[in-house]
Amino acid sequence: MYEAAGIVLAGGKSTRMGTNKALLPLGQVSMLARVVAALRPLFSEIIVVTNTPELYQDLGTRLVTDVIPGRGPLSGFHAGLLFSPYRYNFIVACDMPFIDPGFISHLIKQAEGYDAVVPRLGEYLQPLHAVYSRECLKAVEECLREGQYKAFAFYPKVKVRYVDIDRLQGIDPERVFFNINTPKDLARARQLLDNSMKHAKG
Repeated sequence: MYEAAGIVLAGGKSTRMGTNKALLPLGQVSMLARVVAALRPLFSEIIVVTNTPELYQDLGTRLVTDVIPGRGPLSGFHAGLLFSPYRYNFIVACDMPFIDPGFISHLIKQAEGYDAVVPRLGEYLQPLHAVYSRECLKAVEECLREGQYKAFAFYPKVKVRYVDIDRLQGIDPERVFFNINTPKDLARARQLLDNSMKHAKG
């Protein structure tokens, strides 16, 4: 277990899904509960950032709300890092149900000497599946003040280590970074879960 926090962003308006994604069932539990369960063995504390904490009282995690709301994932980054007692933090979106604990451990181990450790696949970054230090807070706050709300807007202001996925063995990026935005995505995720459970039994 790392002296670090696992921070889960419980999502915003979920306009493409039409309902709260975090509570959608995936297997025997909700999507958010599945992500929390994957992180729990790795981190000293799990923090869920949500503006509806009353919905998640049964998770057994720390619940915090945005201090600067309405700015998308960057608001969640800010709240999570602000309330975390740890220097290093793994931040992930609640709609990525197939996160890999081994890969997360690999990212954490790359963090010393950097403010952020971010997976990269070709030219595509995965800012919502990355490690951030609390030293990023100032840069995040500056971006929020300046109206730069993209999740990676603060990267030029901090020291980032990029981890190229195509150089790693045993990582299936399509699965690890699979995120659920639409009912079609949810159906695909349920199919993937069913297949993996059948494979495990077989």
